Amino acid sequence: MVRVQLRDIVTEEDRRAVLALRRAPGQERYLGSMESHFEDAADEPDAKPRMWSVHDDERLVGFVMISDGIEVLREDLVGPYFLWRLLVDERFQGRGYGAATIDAVVEYLCVRPGADVLYTSCEHGEGSPQSFYLRYGFAPTGERKWGEDILALDLRGRPDAAPPRG
Repeated sequence: MVRVQLRDIVTEEDRRAVLALRRAPGQERYLGSMESHFEDAADEPDAKPRMWSVHDDERLVGFVMISDGIEVLREDLVGPYFLWRLLVDERFQGRGYGAATIDAVVEYLCVRPGADVLYTSCEHGEGSPQSFYLRYGFAPTGERKWGEDILALDLRGRPDAAPPRG
């Protein structure tokens, strides 16, 4: 079983390393550039962005950003906890790092106030991450925002351990 560590991005060196992560061909349709993730976080402070680099021991394998406890929900926000971005570098995809990253986020959320549900959103279509999220345990909510389906992972009653996957 793959396990990863989430590390805060605190130094300029951390930021440069994360900016060097790359999407696999075709993923640009569903996932913006690394630079855009930092720009989005800066533009939306009310979304309470929390960013981490994702590591397998000392090897950087990805990036994840959540909304970490939105205090006042607006019509353009989903939360209070929202998986905003998840990127596993193209060199490390297909090895379980995506699921391990969500496992680590869920473990983090187990001690956060009011963390009953983790939401995310994505388009459906060829190359979309939607099937990955559904296999992990997210379920469609029937809502759409930003042209994407809203998915929810129920965290109630889950132990501190990683959630089961189907």
